[in-house]
Amino acid sequence: MTLRRSLLGGVLGILGLLVGGNAWALGLVGGDSDQPLQVDADDGIEWQQDQQIFIARGNAVATRGDVEVRADTLRAYYRKKPDGSSEVWRLDAEGRVVITAPSEKAYAEKGVYDIDNGILVLTGRAVRFVTPQDEISANRQLEFWEKKGMAVARGNAVASREGRKLRADTLTAHVKSDNAGKSRVWRVEAYDNVVVLTDTETVTSSRAIYNVDNGLATMTGAVKITRGDNQMNGCTAEVNMRSGISMLKACPTAGPGGESTPGRVRGLIMPGTVKKN
Repeated sequence: MTLRRSLLGGVLGILGLLVGGNAWALGLVGGDSDQPLQVDADDGIEWQQDQQIFIARGNAVATRGDVEVRADTLRAYYRKKPDGSSEVWRLDAEGRVVITAPSEKAYAEKGVYDIDNGILVLTGRAVRFVTPQDEISANRQLEFWEKKGMAVARGNAVASREGRKLRADTLTAHVKSDNAGKSRVWRVEAYDNVVVLTDTETVTSSRAIYNVDNGLATMTGAVKITRGDNQMNGCTAEVNMRSGISMLKACPTAGPGGESTPGRVRGLIMPGTVKKN
């Protein structure tokens, strides 16, 4: 699952520049002033000088380069700097929000970008982040923490790729830069009501850690592996998301002297299913 900085950069460059087409406005959030900006809104663009807010209302669309933001309402909050210039510190998009970059899209009911802390929060009942290969969805919110290199999906969060899915109450994706300077997700953590779905089996647990590089998901806490009518229960499991092979391990038990001894794995195998599965 790959998350690129281009989406976050696009939000900053687009929402921040919805303040208007004037040349001075381009300096509010920095960026390439040679890059053209277009803002369209059915109900016009309003400048509230006392509150230091610019508002575009009614099917508002802001485009700059190959990034576009659509929403019912777009707002930019700005403040004065000691040198007399202005800067945008918060950017809001409300109502049917769609953020589009060349190879990714984000959907939400509302988006708030905290520029100072580099945090983008998308909220709604059907929040989605989509790339050609991957999709992350949630029914509460998606958070992108630019400075921490982290993305968090909350509320029935689902990460899917090529028919395989990882679902949990909360998913946290950690991003790092490769040798070419591109950002990519290298680790995903899943918390509470975790479910891994592959082509052949379903694995449930309390927590899971997915290593994107080697395709291994380490699951802990009341692990259950179901394949067809067969079922196995244990304490921990390693699920290879690429090969579909799972390794189940038992929880350690206390011996007579208090020492830790290996436990046992319990399985239910239905007749006639072993060869098939």
